[in-house]
Amino acid sequence: MNRSLLYKYSGFLVALVWFINGLVCKVFGLVPRHEMIVSQILGADYGPFLTVGIGFSEILMGVWVLSRVASKFNAVAQIVIVLTMNVLEFILVPDLLLWGRFNAMFAVLFVSFVYYREFKLNPK
Repeated sequence: MNRSLLYKYSGFLVALVWFINGLVCKVFGLVPRHEMIVSQILGADYGPFLTVGIGFSEILMGVWVLSRVASKFNAVAQIVIVLTMNVLEFILVPDLLLWGRFNAMFAVLFVSFVYYREFKLNPK
């Protein structure tokens, strides 16, 4: 498989991560832990509303990934967002994370994949 096709298909995987976390976990609320995390960090009064808002933002990120518009900026935005979110969770709510502080390793793997996809595989 050539780099261009690998780049294209790997974009579906990255977008799928954003769609699942946004739509399934946050908008549909099928993973209550996500709302608990948001509520504990940003306040219980705003937790439900902000969780859905974050979910819609994640869906938009998935759409942006698939659009390939400003793809390098998109990759940097994903990396900054994921690392910032995970540092905050690591410090503030490690007890609510699926794998505790070990979640940070999965975040690093994900942002490494996003970096590799955009800055090594991208044929442009």
